[in-house]
Amino acid sequence: MEPGAGSFSEEQFREACAELQGPALSGAAWELLVETRGFSVYRLLDQQTGLYAYKVFGVLEDCLPDLLADVYMDLAYRKQWDQYVKELYEKECNGETVVYWQVKYPFPMSNRDYVYVRQRRELNFEGRKVHVILAQSTSKPQFPEKSGVIRVKQYKQSLAIQSDGERGSKVFMYYFDNPGGQIPSWVVNWAAKNGVPNFLKDMVKACQNYRRT
Repeated sequence: MEPGAGSFSEEQFREACAELQGPALSGAAWELLVETRGFSVYRLLDQQTGLYAYKVFGVLEDCLPDLLADVYMDLAYRKQWDQYVKELYEKECNGETVVYWQVKYPFPMSNRDYVYVRQRRELNFEGRKVHVILAQSTSKPQFPEKSGVIRVKQYKQSLAIQSDGERGSKVFMYYFDNPGGQIPSWVVNWAAKNGVPNFLKDMVKACQNYRRT
């Protein structure tokens, strides 16, 4: 799919479901990066950028799939629990819902912002109910670049969620972005290695608090 096409293919949704059932790590140089907090994080080097794509597999305990998907989609709530959000909202552009997201970066680095489309679907995959959320960067004239903020033009994420059979969620996530600018690739990769597990931990806390709202 080309960025800005406004929709994702059926195949892309089903691929995410399939990864949740059995990780597709063969046939490419995926390497295990870290195992932490019940999650395994794999990475694959992108030769063009020197950055890595990531696949994450694991279980979030005490966080039901429907709730987890709702929390992930709720942009207003994310501004409350995600300390790195500077600005985050949705806007209709020619019948298409587009997300604007600005992320706080530590001084002296410039903040980054994202413009992307996303879709959520519930699928019946091999008799299991799976929530799938896909996101990909796009370009829209309604979201011009801002002075002092670097636009992230390569961003892609897939999230698949199903019940672990108890009170938790089995999760698969694919993630890649290129933050641009003059940040050394090793710094970006180090941040992703630590940031992905921390984000999932924060998601669990957000789910617990969401129940009481």
